[in-house]
Amino acid sequence: MRGKIKRIAIVLNALILIAVFFVYQEQWLKRLDNMLFDYGMKQTALHKSGHIVVVTIDDESLQELGRFPWDRSVYAPFLDALNQPGNEPKAIAFDVMFSDASDPDSDAAFADALSQYPNVILPVVGVTEGDFDNVTTVSPDRYLQVGRIDRPIPELAENAQLAHINRVISPDAVIRQTWLKIQGPDGAVIPSLAYKAAQMAGAYLSRYDRMTDPARTFDDRAAAKNTITIDYQFTAEDMDYTPVSFSSVLNGDIDPSYCKDAVVLVGFTAAGLSDETGQDNGATPIDKHMSLVYVHANIINQLLNGAKVSYVDDWIVVAFGLLLFALFVFLPWRLKNVYSILIFLAVAAGILYGQLQLFETSKIHVSIVDTLLAMFLAYLVNVSLKSYLESSQKSFVTRQFGRYISPDLVKEIVSKDMDIELGGNSKLITVLFLDIRGFTPLSEKLTPPELVDTLNTMFNMITETTLANRGTIDKFIGDAAMILFNAPLDVPEHERLAVKTAYEIQQGMNAIREQIRDKYGCEVNVGIGINTGNVVVGNIGSYLRVDYTAIGDNVNIAARIESSTKPGQIMVSEAVYERTKEHFQFEDAGEKMFKGKSQAIRVYEVTGLRNSSVSESVKQKATS
Repeated sequence: MRGKIKRIAIVLNALILIAVFFVYQEQWLKRLDNMLFDYGMKQTALHKSGHIVVVTIDDESLQELGRFPWDRSVYAPFLDALNQPGNEPKAIAFDVMFSDASDPDSDAAFADALSQYPNVILPVVGVTEGDFDNVTTVSPDRYLQVGRIDRPIPELAENAQLAHINRVISPDAVIRQTWLKIQGPDGAVIPSLAYKAAQMAGAYLSRYDRMTDPARTFDDRAAAKNTITIDYQFTAEDMDYTPVSFSSVLNGDIDPSYCKDAVVLVGFTAAGLSDETGQDNGATPIDKHMSLVYVHANIINQLLNGAKVSYVDDWIVVAFGLLLFALFVFLPWRLKNVYSILIFLAVAAGILYGQLQLFETSKIHVSIVDTLLAMFLAYLVNVSLKSYLESSQKSFVTRQFGRYISPDLVKEIVSKDMDIELGGNSKLITVLFLDIRGFTPLSEKLTPPELVDTLNTMFNMITETTLANRGTIDKFIGDAAMILFNAPLDVPEHERLAVKTAYEIQQGMNAIREQIRDKYGCEVNVGIGINTGNVVVGNIGSYLRVDYTAIGDNVNIAARIESSTKPGQIMVSEAVYERTKEHFQFEDAGEKMFKGKSQAIRVYEVTGLRNSSVSESVKQKATS
């Protein structure tokens, strides 16, 4: 059984390993990995931004300036209000597209203002084939290759800095990455809005120019170069610099120094408005409905601070997963289930906690969901197989030996869950021998089936009586039996229980004897001898055949006492008598010489129960 279970375990563990590797390759648990990433990002957000001012096209501005889009002439005085002498921002980045021509005079006024202020950035959108929402996924190219670039109208584009606002969206529609640069069909490289703004603000960006994401990005293991994972730190409510309304800037309601040396972002926050991407907000790890202008603000803040979110290499994740898989294939077989499950829970909790701590302290993300899956399946399968094996072993032992060995011994054999070893220990026990008298004449009259049936009837009664008194039936030898008390487990008052067993066996023989006498005309009785003393008990024999038994001089004495009894008698040694005389009535049978003994041994006959209404002796009951 054990060998078969081990072969099954090997096959199942191999299948689990293959299945988990397939799940890992296909990223079926990516959603769970994303959830852990987002939770870590939300927990580590510091709610602080650099000198970034968001100017919002909000409901207040719409009420004052009317329905959007506004006449473009409004942007000229807006730029004048921001670029007060001595208080100029480092960059003014519009997250608003101006790709369609409007009133020529208004466009000219806006273009003239742009020509006066070199710190203004206007957005472009790179369009890939079939990408109607300007939403991109990663590719193996150095830069995102786009087939077309939608730019502002020429007079505006010629007088402003240009930067793209393409975004990378995960399959679950959460914005976690951004392209730093894209490449147009003419080969020109265009930086992102955030990159350009941070560059104009004086950020050290060469580390990002050199940086290529690891071979696995957050959304695709076929890594894209020139993408970074966004380190989100704040939402609109968390910014150090309170967002201001477009109309407030236009009306001069803010202190001109408020935007000095800042990066100013202009974007939509009013409900129902959208840029040309068709959206004004999107889901991010820290806010499920973040206005996209704040996504740009977070990226700028990251570039200004030189922050980076990175990932542990795939080979490390795989090696770590294999190690834990092997651990939880091994542990269930070596430890008790209660200990192995505690270790499993502790390791799983430790992995989760360690992953979150690593992200919090170093902004390094470890993909642990596949590792946890491998651990869980390995533990579940192996602990289930082990439990099945233990259950099968317990069932086998109970079926095979439960009728002949005391329940305590059965439990001990099962609980050890190990091969039986040779050896024994010295222990004080009580040994009971019994022999069926009149068996030979009975066997001459009965057919073999009848003889076996009669013996089974007697031995069933003897077995039930013995087990009820916590005895262990060591063996049946033909028409005799050897019974142990206080072995293998300690039994209080084992001497009294042995005599009680003998007395009840003699009582039980009354009905059996009458049945045999009436049916076959034969008389059967039982002679019983009991002795207490130190013997060697344990698994004794050879590696081919081993029995749990007792050996020693005191065992021989019990056998000799039994051989000297008459039918229906219970004879005990002086040691048994001294320990049980308060419970039973005895008659001194004197000293007797036994074979192999140099000195006579005093024995006593059990004649009844003390302090009981029973007045007849066992001998009288046996012969009545």
